[in-house]
Amino acid sequence: MDRITKIRYEEKLYHDKCYKQYSLFEKGSWLYKPVQTVLDIIPYFKGVEPLEVLDLGAGVGRNSIPVAEAISVGRGSVTCIDLLDSAIDKLRKYSKTYRVEDRIQAVKQDIATYPIHPNTYDFIIAISSLEHVRTEEELDQVLYKMVDGTKSKGINCIIINSEVKEKDIQSRSHLEAQMEVNLSTTDMTKKLKKAYQSWSIMKHVVKPLEYTIERQGKPVLMTTNAITYVVKNDA
Repeated sequence: MDRITKIRYEEKLYHDKCYKQYSLFEKGSWLYKPVQTVLDIIPYFKGVEPLEVLDLGAGVGRNSIPVAEAISVGRGSVTCIDLLDSAIDKLRKYSKTYRVEDRIQAVKQDIATYPIHPNTYDFIIAISSLEHVRTEEELDQVLYKMVDGTKSKGINCIIINSEVKEKDIQSRSHLEAQMEVNLSTTDMTKKLKKAYQSWSIMKHVVKPLEYTIERQGKPVLMTTNAITYVVKNDA
């Protein structure tokens, strides 16, 4: 099993278990509530109709369902991309539960290969997903597709992990981080700034985080510098 296949296998196990164990917006996991930064952006689009949104790595709808709830029926849509069957299946279920299935388009696809057509979206969301493309080159390609695919006055909201480390809690031994693209915080920030060099920065925050996750039945401590990068196309 090559490195990327192994990482994606581990991530599938982790997410499949989480989606099965916890319901959307249930306390006890990161599915409990939407990302506040995403919610904070919604008011910027008041009066924009139809509002076209793209959620790359949408999962079960933690962010896309609240966004869809803010869109009036027939006044826009949220296109949700995810590679996992478990995510897409749950997303469709929760879309019905929260009565936004008419505004949610669930697409099972790798975000690196999803065709983002130019000048299509008002709002693009990518929360903890871009670092899961296969290579640094693919990351660059997706970023530039996001730039080209955003309308004038549109916004991109990115949260991306950098300097990810994993440690076995019991043995305290360091493990190989299960992250496809794992750059230093400095290099990842440079990459974002280069892609969005002509855009205005609405928010740029780096926050050290740590989580206890499970790898092969063992508790693992994951640490990361999470970069929040919100930018607006002023063209």
